[in-house]
Amino acid sequence: MTVDYHVHLEEGPYSFRWLERTSRALQHFYPIQEGVHQRDWIRSSHNALRERLEKGPYSPEWLDLYLQKAKERNLSEVGIVDHLYRFNETRDYFENHMDISETDLGRKQHRWLKQVMTENMDDFVGFIESQKAKWADHGIQLKLGMEADFFPGSHDRLKELLSGHNWDYVIGSVHFVDGWGFDNPEAIDQFERYDLEELYGRFFQIVEEAIRSGLFDFVAHLDNLKVFNFRPKEDKLLHSYQKIARALVETNTATEVNAGLFYRYPIKEMCPSPSFLKVLAEAGVRFTTSSDSHFPDDIGLYVSENTEVIKKLGIHQVATF
Repeated sequence: MTVDYHVHLEEGPYSFRWLERTSRALQHFYPIQEGVHQRDWIRSSHNALRERLEKGPYSPEWLDLYLQKAKERNLSEVGIVDHLYRFNETRDYFENHMDISETDLGRKQHRWLKQVMTENMDDFVGFIESQKAKWADHGIQLKLGMEADFFPGSHDRLKELLSGHNWDYVIGSVHFVDGWGFDNPEAIDQFERYDLEELYGRFFQIVEEAIRSGLFDFVAHLDNLKVFNFRPKEDKLLHSYQKIARALVETNTATEVNAGLFYRYPIKEMCPSPSFLKVLAEAGVRFTTSSDSHFPDDIGLYVSENTEVIKKLGIHQVATF
């Protein structure tokens, strides 16, 4: 069975770069025949983007592109998720845990939150539920998920936010260390302020707390702090890798082999790293597979390859939900 449980329909911030990437996704499926960079080509591209923007991410036309590519890549099950910070209902949760102070970092992060928090949760849930039967008719199980950022001490409020809907599964993730969103390229300068061993120690403390919270079916991209290539030598991290492996096994929480950092970020490495993956596999951790796609042409990307990787480590069954 080939599965992809970590697929997004849209992500801000909204920029000309976002428009270009969206246009590229549309033209992957519907190439515009006019000569590239000619006036008719840009007019046709503009019309396709305008229609996409008017209909929004929760439209059958957009999701159908994911379905088309999922069939091409022979996926059996697909889980559509969105980041919790996309939803207006979660504003207090993020404002209470992110650094949005009157500092350079705080102002950047407050602006970012306003740029990405544009949707309502009921709209997302209703749309995905309405499309499950269509996907089943094409032989693919469509699942409804949520990717929820975990902050230390946030258990009760996060449980409350997640309790309003019947998710097929919930992904836990850590994108913040003590209020700093470390995967935001506008805040990359913050890495220089830390001793990397201490920073990774703190990060893995938060990851372990997320695992032991009991809120998540699986915890995503376990070492995504490496996103911009700031990482100490891995022999310094083996103790943390082993602690995370124990936490996952003891709580019966799964994780994923996630391709997102490999094809979208400077580190060019899967999550978890080969060394981390080996520790987890030897401990008996359960795995699912994920593209971390944010556009339909990326769904299922590297899932088959990563399935073969975990097979070679003695894992012959992927976790499903």
